[in-house]
Amino acid sequence: MRSPERFFHGAMLMQNSPMPDLYIGLMSGTSLDGADGVLVDFSGGQLKVLAAATEAFTDSFRAELLALNSPSNNELHRAAIAGKQLATIYAKVVHTLLKAAPGPAKAIGAHGQTVRHQPQKDAGYTLQLNNPALLAELTDIDVVADFRSRDVAAGGQGAPLVPAFHQSVFGQAGVTVSVLNIGGISNISVLPGQAGDPVLGFDCGPGNALMDAWCQQNTGQPYDAGGAWAASGKLIPALLNSLLDDPYFSEPPPKSTGRDLFSPQWLAAKLMPFLDELPADIQNTLTEFTASPCITAVCSYGKDSKELVVCGGGAFNLHLMQRLQAGLPQLRVLPSGERGLPPLQVEAAAFAWLARQTLHRLPGNLASVTGAAGPRILGAIYPA
Repeated sequence: MRSPERFFHGAMLMQNSPMPDLYIGLMSGTSLDGADGVLVDFSGGQLKVLAAATEAFTDSFRAELLALNSPSNNELHRAAIAGKQLATIYAKVVHTLLKAAPGPAKAIGAHGQTVRHQPQKDAGYTLQLNNPALLAELTDIDVVADFRSRDVAAGGQGAPLVPAFHQSVFGQAGVTVSVLNIGGISNISVLPGQAGDPVLGFDCGPGNALMDAWCQQNTGQPYDAGGAWAASGKLIPALLNSLLDDPYFSEPPPKSTGRDLFSPQWLAAKLMPFLDELPADIQNTLTEFTASPCITAVCSYGKDSKELVVCGGGAFNLHLMQRLQAGLPQLRVLPSGERGLPPLQVEAAAFAWLARQTLHRLPGNLASVTGAAGPRILGAIYPA
């Protein structure tokens, strides 16, 4: 079995290279909880995470980022200010990581904060708040950012971008493996065991976003720790059916989504007929709603999988993990830490890998996943 410590896919290196090949990956996802970063060494044909760090978002910054997901007053100015603030948070993460660095980092891969994702042909754009020029200034390290736009320009969805990385660290020769990332949005990668078969991947639907929003609204807590609150409630079948009735779930891949669709406003409209229900029962149903499209995705596209490797914050929701296992009794559901890379490090490590791909002028997307016209070198480079 391949593991992050023994294998990575990308630019070829001299085996047993004595020099570290260091990159930093930064990720702030749709869960809006904070910025995660990792320091990765790719030397010797290996991927090894040397350090990880997190900077939590303040409540006010989280609220501002959430507000910027929707049209609002003076949003261009506010978005620019938020991008600068995010870059300063990223810089704090970078400086923490550099304390563990055995040498200079070659580049930072900084995803930014998605506030609009409209890859459809009539719009054809994706927008991540960031200020990579400021980040380069604050860290004196090359920054690679804006990874998604090139794929969208080539006719792709711009998301998900992580399946190529998933294949590099979780793929197994001769065995099909499914990888499920549950951040604010959930996305699946189906990794074929046969060389030459295409990797598949797409956004399943909401991940933690709606569960977190309902938990915050009703308990004051930012998330349902371990899924304990959801587990205390009961399923509301009529509500589940209404939630699953959205046309997104019947669309074939390639497809991607975000808070543009699965927003608090979307949820509020769906909940209008169910306001007399117990909040815990609604949370239980929202958890089932998160799990159901993921289960369908595995059954439809990864039915030969032997295991479902789960990463992202959702891997710590024990009730959600139990619901996934109950819906997929034919395979084993396990957190990515059991395959060598802890759940909260996977996406950040992916953007370190993508930054390295960019500097080596290698593609970072998979056309079989995003629907782009072909492989493309992703990202824009902001020199130190």
